[in-house]
Amino acid sequence: MKEKYVITIGRQFGSGGREIGRLIAEKLGIEYYDKELLAEAAKEAGVNTEFFEESDERSPNFFAKSNLWAFNVGYSIGNFFSADISFSDDKLYQAQSEVIKKFADKSPCVIVGRSADYVLREHTCIISIFISASEEACIKRIIKRCDCKNAEEAIELIEKKNKLRSNYYNFYTDKEWGYSASYDLCIDSSKLSSEQVADIIIEYVKKRIS
Repeated sequence: MKEKYVITIGRQFGSGGREIGRLIAEKLGIEYYDKELLAEAAKEAGVNTEFFEESDERSPNFFAKSNLWAFNVGYSIGNFFSADISFSDDKLYQAQSEVIKKFADKSPCVIVGRSADYVLREHTCIISIFISASEEACIKRIIKRCDCKNAEEAIELIEKKNKLRSNYYNFYTDKEWGYSASYDLCIDSSKLSSEQVADIIIEYVKKRIS
């Protein structure tokens, strides 16, 4: 098995991607990162974690698009935020990217969202997964976890969240969010239990890293 493989998980909202990611990490005995990335990036940057959470997986606005040089100038996290430029979504992306690379270099892990597959495209062993689910399954899961009270609210939230994730991924990468060719493996979580989906992904991972 390769020493520092990374499993990245893109997911539709309500598909159970985070739960499946945790199961994969637990079964393989490796680290799991999701919201932890925000906390670590905020800590490194000296910025309030709430700001990171509010901006998480949101593409920059039009003004930010005209300043893409901001995350390509080669700052380390330490001096990136001390530079004489205002804090922006691009710097948030840069901070998260640096944290993602740090975790990936540390040990095998599962990373959910945040275009980690693209950030780590030059990593030794990156296995990219995309998890989708039927609208009915997503609605049921969202209501069950009390994110919404009814199907109408759930559908509205699904459309909003998926649009944010799609815009974020498509903006920062040269690939298309949710498109099968952008990932190594795509799977519909509504057909099986979360544990069964996790087991299928693990079997694929083991064949890739053996």
